[in-house]
Amino acid sequence: MKKVLFATTALVLTAGIAAADVTISGYGRTGVLYQEDGVRGDRVDADGNVYTASDAIVQSRLRMNIDATTSTDQDVEFGGRIRIQWDQGDDETTVAPGYIYVTSNGLTVEIGNSNTAYDSAALLYNSEIGVYSRSFGNSRGDFFAYNTDGYPTYDNVIDATNQRRADYMGVMVKYAIAGVNLRASVVDPDQVYDDLGGDDEKEYSISADYVWNDMLTLSAAYVKNGAGIDDNDQFFVGGEYAFNEKTDIGMLYFDNGEVDGDDSELGKTVTLYGSYEVAPLTTVSAYVTNNDAEDNDTDNAYGLGASYDLGGAMLAGSVQRGYDERVTADMGVQFNF
Repeated sequence: MKKVLFATTALVLTAGIAAADVTISGYGRTGVLYQEDGVRGDRVDADGNVYTASDAIVQSRLRMNIDATTSTDQDVEFGGRIRIQWDQGDDETTVAPGYIYVTSNGLTVEIGNSNTAYDSAALLYNSEIGVYSRSFGNSRGDFFAYNTDGYPTYDNVIDATNQRRADYMGVMVKYAIAGVNLRASVVDPDQVYDDLGGDDEKEYSISADYVWNDMLTLSAAYVKNGAGIDDNDQFFVGGEYAFNEKTDIGMLYFDNGEVDGDDSELGKTVTLYGSYEVAPLTTVSAYVTNNDAEDNDTDNAYGLGASYDLGGAMLAGSVQRGYDERVTADMGVQFNF
């Protein structure tokens, strides 16, 4: 009887493994990061001694996405994702909260630590350059996104502790058809309690993009109560024309919303960017951006980057100057798997 039970259990497990598809993907990167006047601010001890941060450090990351999917007889796909990540300076490797999803005929619903419509808009991050994918031409506003480092924290007004939002709940619906991608999402920072502390307004966002003939991309997005901050409303529009896979030009516009806990605004941002393949496997990228926030030292920022394709990996670097008129630079290698 025991032998039959073991055999049956093994058969069930084997069938489960055969029906499911589990994959691991991600990337690793390492390089040198330079920041004029120090990568972090000065530290002062109890005796008043000042410790100045280094201008250059080695910065690395390892990211692994674990995706599990299965399909029903009706061609409905169910799946889920968990992300494991380590960044230089972290005292431990982070396992991100997961999300599950169901997809059929172009319609997908994500539940849990989901992506959000605003953060998923096409072109939103296309001005980024360098091995660390950075740009001062990005959005400066606060909004929810997939939480790699765990759920956001808040100051609990009941017991005066700083806690993770364990009851955070995100839902995103997206639909793709004939080059059109539509998304809508809602994030409840705490689906169990209200007013425990922090910014707990529900965030709503929508986005849409269209790709014509693999050359022209148009994108737009809107978010209400970004990052749970009341009235922190933002929107984005962008367009890009691709001459080929390595040569393109685009323009982005951001209304960045408000500063958390402050009446000041983060201004409007206009970014012009482009890439050009100057030689086989070698691409040069650049951007220039303008932001009109009141606390800027300058309203203009810019960056120049380059990358060399190694096949499965790349060498990349950049030099950029921000709105504080300080220069930052990076150089390193990234590999994908």
